Amino acid sequence: MWLMNRFAVSLRTLQKLTGACRWHHTSLTNELIENMDKKATWDRFYTENASKGNFKNFEWFFGFHSVQDFILPVLQTMSHSHSGPLHILDMGCGTSALGPCIYRNSPCPVKVTCADISPVAVQLLEEHTKTTPAEPQNPSSALAFLELDCTLLKGHFGTRNLDLILDKGTTDALVRSKEGRVKAGQIVQQCLQVLRPSGSLLQFSDEDPDARLVWLETEVRTAKLAADVGVQEVGELRGVSYFCYQITPRIAPHLQI
Repeated sequence: MWLMNRFAVSLRTLQKLTGACRWHHTSLTNELIENMDKKATWDRFYTENASKGNFKNFEWFFGFHSVQDFILPVLQTMSHSHSGPLHILDMGCGTSALGPCIYRNSPCPVKVTCADISPVAVQLLEEHTKTTPAEPQNPSSALAFLELDCTLLKGHFGTRNLDLILDKGTTDALVRSKEGRVKAGQIVQQCLQVLRPSGSLLQFSDEDPDARLVWLETEVRTAKLAADVGVQEVGELRGVSYFCYQITPRIAPHLQI
């Protein structure tokens, strides 16, 4: 039952997307449900959204303040055994304020990269951030924006160079699209290759653990890289329960401190 539900977009999600975009319902259904893994779909989505005038961050599920108590403690723990800024990737950032908010609110130094397959989204987010500048808590922190297909993370970041990867709705969008399930698995496997041994992938999702944990454990085995998979409940928002799935590469004995 849960494995079947994983590939269904909830009515609440559709209503939220409908409110953010003025497409006809049939167009919305065709474009988003069937083609959420396609760059052209999101280029169109963000172009339509921007045509309304005033910029507004589009948040899949929820914003930074709903998950800061999960993210900031992880950064603090990582910083204790790390020299220099922590390298963080907001994967599939869209126009979310998540990445910029981490940059501004993290007490430890961070280098945040906001990456998305849609150049329209990246440009909109970068332009908005530049017009509403705010000093970071840590003067050594940095913020960057990048157009990137996240199935190709290793080609851009190399091996074992990222400390934290954030996935807020990106995997959910892929597994619910017509042809995105394979890409979603590729992304998880790529994340495991680019993360440092002390790093983590955090996925925020409304998918029940009975389905997501099984799928994540399968992808970890496929990647042939040892990793631990865990889950915590974030809380309930508008009657829906949300979860934080943490995937952490398992440190080999010779790498342990």
